[in-house]
Amino acid sequence: MADLPELRRDPATREWVIISPKREGRPKGFRIPDGDEPLEEFDPECPFCPGNETMTPPEVLAYRSSDSQPDSPGWWVRVVPNKFPVISPDGDLDTKGFGMYDLMHGVGAHEVMIETPKHNLQIATMPLQQLAEVLWAFRDRCLDLSQDTRVRYTMLFRNRGQIAGATLAHPHSQLVALPMIPHDLKQKIAGVAAYYDFHERCLYCDMIRQETNFGERLICGNEEFIAFCPYAPKYPYEIVIMPRGHRRSFVEETRHTIEPMARIVREVMQRLDSALNSPPFNFTFHSAPVNVEKDPLFHWHLSVLPRLTIAAGFEMGTGIYINTVRPEDAARILREEPIEPKLVEAAQPASPGNGETKSASKSKVST
Repeated sequence: MADLPELRRDPATREWVIISPKREGRPKGFRIPDGDEPLEEFDPECPFCPGNETMTPPEVLAYRSSDSQPDSPGWWVRVVPNKFPVISPDGDLDTKGFGMYDLMHGVGAHEVMIETPKHNLQIATMPLQQLAEVLWAFRDRCLDLSQDTRVRYTMLFRNRGQIAGATLAHPHSQLVALPMIPHDLKQKIAGVAAYYDFHERCLYCDMIRQETNFGERLICGNEEFIAFCPYAPKYPYEIVIMPRGHRRSFVEETRHTIEPMARIVREVMQRLDSALNSPPFNFTFHSAPVNVEKDPLFHWHLSVLPRLTIAAGFEMGTGIYINTVRPEDAARILREEPIEPKLVEAAQPASPGNGETKSASKSKVST
């Protein structure tokens, strides 16, 4: 009885979700209506477009041509501090307690990754080498910020669409370096450790084997990465991208693995955009903490979370999400979706370190 609601539990977090299917998960019920006219390649009012570098704080990292200057045109990936940070680079943690309550200063970093000079590109239409450069810049910044011993976790995320929290249309992602480990990550780490204590195997490595053998929740894969709809997803068409090899942290990726990562991320976004007419979404990286005792059990992964429904009173009151699309149906629709990529295959940028780029990398977390 495919339409009978199911309660499913996430094996890592131990959280329950309700899968309550409607009309076999057909995508047309979720397709986002066509919006405004397509964006232009350049917007003179956009602070992230080339030529407007003075509208942002000074860059902390840029991949740019060797004959260009910092905070000027000539870049293809640029990272700047967020003008409206959720956390500050200055000060001491000053951890203290007030009776039963805990308090510390919000010390860390909040940066914006401007993914391309082109105002109208999206991940699905981005040249492969450009997307690889964006991912490599993520790695650069995570490594740099982790040098500050007050940082415990670096959170990489991307929002697309107002519903998902984006305030600017220009392609960009964000990085927040935190002085503590988020509760959700602690839950995952505890779940992975408990699974290992019982099975003496990595939970996520087992998950990869099971999803590969089962096949119904698989979307696509390559030699280094796999993409699938998780068994107990909170959101319709939720997707997980995971390295096949056991790597605890995103910063363990190399030039050899970044290119296949870019390929699978772009393919997933092409399938999602084609099936659901470019929906709003969030994507979030889940990686191991930094500057703490290393836990070899964690297995980093990337979650893609389409924002097709709104959490309401039941979710707020119970913490149990209702998902109206079975992940097996979502995976089948995405797997079978014909892809007609509208790629803008411009001249490929050079890779950092080959003499064609200049980096202004420096940590913005003062010590």
